[in-house]
Amino acid sequence: MPVFKYKTYEEAEKALWNFNPGEKYYDRVSELWDFANELSSISYPQGIFKFKSIEEANKHREEIEIAHAKYLHITKKQRCEEIKKRGKRMLFRLS
Repeated sequence: MPVFKYKTYEEAEKALWNFNPGEKYYDRVSELWDFANELSSISYPQGIFKFKSIEEANKHREEIEIAHAKYLHITKKQRCEEIKKRGKRMLFRLS
């Protein structure tokens, strides 16, 4: 893998840009998004929702995200209690 030197941060940042993405690029982006979804997947309700203002729409989205965060916190708490009950360390896999 070659090593490049840059004089400025902006120059180094531009070197990361991909102006002609190919099939392999899109496959890697897809894999990245799949992995991110596995780490923290929020399932938003399906359908079309009408809101009177952007503030109301943002409030609706925040309520869904807060409910998801509470769910994750509860499940994490349950896993910790289960470990304490068993009295030994457990390893969890992301699958």
